[in-house]
Amino acid sequence: MIALLLYRTVADHLVPWAMALATRMLARSLNMPEPLVHSTSDYVVAQVLAFEHGVGRSLCPFRIARLLSAWWRGLR
Repeated sequence: MIALLLYRTVADHLVPWAMALATRMLARSLNMPEPLVHSTSDYVVAQVLAFEHGVGRSLCPFRIARLLSAWWRGLR
């Protein structure tokens, strides 16, 4: 019961407060308004997802290992 109360306190109050504080501090350190930090972070997330689904997929270590093993088998 006490653990649930602690978890709910942290999840409901401290995490949003910490995220707002981190955003505010980042905005101040970059000398940018907070809404611009939010929109820029959305843009960065979109770029990272596009990279991971495009080029990142071809750089997957399992895929590279499969290609190398197929190449090595072709040399024999």
